[in-house]
Amino acid sequence: MSKAKLTYPDTPTGNQVDDYHGTPVADPYRWLEDVDSPETLAWVKAQNELTFGYLEQIPARDRLRKRLTSLWDFSRAMTIHHRGNRYFQFRNSGLQNQDVMYVMESPTAPGRVLLDPNTFSVDGTVALNTWSVSEDGNWLAYAISHSGSDWMEWRIRNVESGEDLPEKLEWSKFCGAAWAHDHSGFYYCRYAAPAEGEVYLEANYNQTIYFHRLNTQQSDDILIYVRPDQPEWGFGPEVSNDGRYLVIVVSQGTDTRNRFFYKDLQVNGDVVELIPGLDAAYYFIGNDGPLFYFRTDKDAPKSRLIAIDVNRPELLNWKTLIQESGDTLEAVSINNNQFVTIYLHDAHELLKRFALDGGFLGEIQLPTLGSVTYGYESTLAGRREDREMFYLFHSFAHPVTVFRYDFETGKSEVIFKPSIHFDFSPYITRQVFVTSKDGTKIPMFLIHRTGLKADGQNPTLLYGYGGFNISQTPVFAVSRLAWLDMGGVYAVAVLRGGGEYGEEWHRGGMIKSKQNVFDDFITCAEWLINQKITSTPKLAIEGRSNGGLLVGACMTQRPDLYGACLPIVGVMDMLRFHKFTIGWAWVSDYGCSDKPDEFETLFAYSPYHNLKPGTKYPPTLVTTGDHDDRVVPGHSFKFAARLQACQTGESPTLIRIQTRAGHGTGKPTAILIEELADIYTFLVKNLRME
Repeated sequence: MSKAKLTYPDTPTGNQVDDYHGTPVADPYRWLEDVDSPETLAWVKAQNELTFGYLEQIPARDRLRKRLTSLWDFSRAMTIHHRGNRYFQFRNSGLQNQDVMYVMESPTAPGRVLLDPNTFSVDGTVALNTWSVSEDGNWLAYAISHSGSDWMEWRIRNVESGEDLPEKLEWSKFCGAAWAHDHSGFYYCRYAAPAEGEVYLEANYNQTIYFHRLNTQQSDDILIYVRPDQPEWGFGPEVSNDGRYLVIVVSQGTDTRNRFFYKDLQVNGDVVELIPGLDAAYYFIGNDGPLFYFRTDKDAPKSRLIAIDVNRPELLNWKTLIQESGDTLEAVSINNNQFVTIYLHDAHELLKRFALDGGFLGEIQLPTLGSVTYGYESTLAGRREDREMFYLFHSFAHPVTVFRYDFETGKSEVIFKPSIHFDFSPYITRQVFVTSKDGTKIPMFLIHRTGLKADGQNPTLLYGYGGFNISQTPVFAVSRLAWLDMGGVYAVAVLRGGGEYGEEWHRGGMIKSKQNVFDDFITCAEWLINQKITSTPKLAIEGRSNGGLLVGACMTQRPDLYGACLPIVGVMDMLRFHKFTIGWAWVSDYGCSDKPDEFETLFAYSPYHNLKPGTKYPPTLVTTGDHDDRVVPGHSFKFAARLQACQTGESPTLIRIQTRAGHGTGKPTAILIEELADIYTFLVKNLRME
């Protein structure tokens, strides 16, 4: 099977043709959008049988699975959070499917298990999605998700007893829980229940804020705020550090700009629209009474810190506390009555401290070039009144380590450092700058063994994302150790569309400028080949979600350039993405086919529509989950079906569909290892690795 052209499952074509502003566009695989139809389920079964049959014949598969399992089997811990007289931390003994929450009396105490998500289901497919502890440390609100779905069900646990209250809150998505300071309950968001059969497909509009009081049913929850006139608005409720205000970040899709409202809880007044326009991003940091602090990119593409007195909210009264600088101000928190900031300098992170009046207090030294964010979120953890702060640090060759910073001594100490069975000493991390098609300098990180031979024979995995203002910084992933162990080079391209250099960098890769992202990535691939780090037969490209779109677009534009392609949970149909679940929210970054000019842009690069019959496409392994309700699996199904129909070469074009899995949230360790073993097995075969 692996030596000759594969025989793909029969995939019927329909005669669906849509009219986009006078342009007829065929969509022959529309029927695959109905992911639960008997026909689609049969197609999924047939495709998986082909894919797994192909992978099973590759001798390296079992060895890779065992090696990944061995590498993964080490104790690890996350940052420490302080609430009341208690400390909270997630830990994993090694191969546990889900991290376990512990509660401790001190940061270094062994503590006891408070919440073990591994008990939610036998196979680990029911996962913890998000959580919030009350200010006194006595109550835990936690939300669980099934099979990787974004839908959440909230539950409430007594921290002292470990027992749950009887109520369960349903149909929540894309929000946290904000506890009232009297500990009587919390604010959260939910949607109306979806129509029967539409749980994983129905578009998510009209998010609403409710208050849930402990020991009451969800039907008794108090409606706090709803805007039926603005169905696309999403809400991020938060209670201010003094407990007086309910602050509401009002988002519109994935637009980085937002509105900002608040409600004075002392007088039970109306919601005040402090920043009613959608002109910039405003991230609430904290407050001193009526003085609200924000990180904003208004008139500052790389962001600054400002103060707004809500009693004198006019623009002329706004005060800048920390000016915009040459580095991007990525995050700010208030710890020990000072601002602790995360800056991005050429896509790696720096920690700096400032007084509440904006005066510079110094830098917190980090071990090496790396990150203190984790999963796109800041790991700085501490209360305003605390004299200590906890944070994570990690990098490509530096495992996730927990640090405690003492504000009195100005020193950091290691609280937890994992012991991992891997020798990092032979590897180096370096950063290069590649000139893109239009002359823009694109950073790229390279991780490889010392003494790398520039002979074009090094298997290289190039990763990219490039969208939604999300930054790609040096991060640790145990999965990459197996690739390095195999003699591979790992490269991360820092593309426009991300947030590494501020809002201008982001806008340089969105809507009509989206082609810049693909040009940047293609240029990085060409650079790796021209420098003889690798060659086309040895080069694989990988991306997830928006990065899956990146891989799909680049492989359709330059199928000659790569030795293998890995589009993972990708957005592949750029004309219809906005019609499913939360896809409409991505219009701010992509544009929308409903608009004639934006249709032309989207149609020009949409991966599904730009597959051409009679083309020799590189070996491709598409991966998705059958319960992905963020990027619905129909994207990958349709792309894979059309790719197989268009492929004229003998290279395999396969799709691996993980059952009972979604976009990636809460994916259990066992499934992660199986998926990665299959991906690397595919690369071993198709990059002809020893």
